[in-house]
Amino acid sequence: MAKGKGNRVQIILECTEHKATGKPGTSRYVTQKNKKNTPDRLELKKYNPILKKMTVHKEIK
Repeated sequence: MAKGKGNRVQIILECTEHKATGKPGTSRYVTQKNKKNTPDRLELKKYNPILKKMTVHKEIK
């Protein structure tokens, strides 16, 4: 019998530095995390194509 996805949930990561620049658009990434192992909000460094550099992306609801 196949097991379900369990504790894995889909999350959206949004750039924290982009709003301060005033440029239009947003940089967002969609990924998954295990809610049991990482209950708090995820924070990763990802590439922002609008700003053309690596920035901190935080999990949003």
